[in-house]
Amino acid sequence: MPTTQDTPPSYRCCVFCGSQFGTKPSYKAAAEATTTALVEAGFGIVYGGGHVGLMGATADAGLAANGEVIGIIPRALDQREVSHHGLTELHLVDSMYERKQLMAELSDCYLVLPGGIGTLDELFEVMTATQLGFDPKPIALLNVDGYFDGLITILERMNEEKFLPRSWRNLLTADSDTETIIRYLHNAVTRLSE
Repeated sequence: MPTTQDTPPSYRCCVFCGSQFGTKPSYKAAAEATTTALVEAGFGIVYGGGHVGLMGATADAGLAANGEVIGIIPRALDQREVSHHGLTELHLVDSMYERKQLMAELSDCYLVLPGGIGTLDELFEVMTATQLGFDPKPIALLNVDGYFDGLITILERMNEEKFLPRSWRNLLTADSDTETIIRYLHNAVTRLSE
């Protein structure tokens, strides 16, 4: 049964994605479809609070599906009129560090969509926290049109060169299929909550 803003979600998924749309229409389409599927699977959405690019598409899709959408954004970016002011909740914080910390506190899992260095920064921070056992949560990467193929290749190279243990594959699930990603996240957070 779809979640509505009147019914609290079973879980919350933090979505990391770009503040641009990128070059392919498939990136926006995937952000919208995946967010809608997350809400329909009972997830609330936590994200970076912007109204631009894939971030805005993610928020708008979650709201259109009657889902809970929580944004967290530094005040400096809010003052540049980047914030989405139609969200379920919008939290203004003082720094990027506080933003990431609150995103982690409010979330049960992570989904990574195409984006730039900010998206990778967020991904690597939560992978590190999970690997070290500080805040272990499921992490899924939606590999839209092979966008993350190069990232997966460098992670494999890190493993080959003994900078990253083979167990990194247990930290991150990557797939190009939305249904597979949603099923993984739902099963993983359900197991963790038992």
